[in-house]
Amino acid sequence: MDQPPEPLDVLERATAVLVRNFEMLRRRTDVYAELDQAEYLILRTLDDLGPADIGTLAGALGLDPSTAGRQVSALLRKELAERNPVSDDRRRCVITPTDHGRDLMHRTRARRRSTVGELLGDWTPGELDTFAELLTRYNNAVTRRYLSD
Repeated sequence: MDQPPEPLDVLERATAVLVRNFEMLRRRTDVYAELDQAEYLILRTLDDLGPADIGTLAGALGLDPSTAGRQVSALLRKELAERNPVSDDRRRCVITPTDHGRDLMHRTRARRRSTVGELLGDWTPGELDTFAELLTRYNNAVTRRYLSD
């Protein structure tokens, strides 16, 4: 009699397929028509955090500050974000989405939600809650392991 696959084997393969599927969705849908994935994630993070300096933003995204700085510079060139000095410390600057950047982020989020909604349209609310909870737990485990100081 065949043994059922071990859960860690199923999860290992499922995460590999999930990464492939995310890439396929990126290529075959218009979810990133106006913003690329990195731009979207920075703007979404700033929307959640509020104005943030490069170090705070880098930490929230799990990037080193130089990578976050390069990605923010691209947003600044496209006028999707702006850099403003901190009033009590002129050496520090915070990054804030522009109205245009925020609008593009909200439109991208709406397209992403719509795509996910279509894909999971036959799931019950309980299944959606469970999947959201478990995927969040997985992401939090990765964060604790690789992004925490």
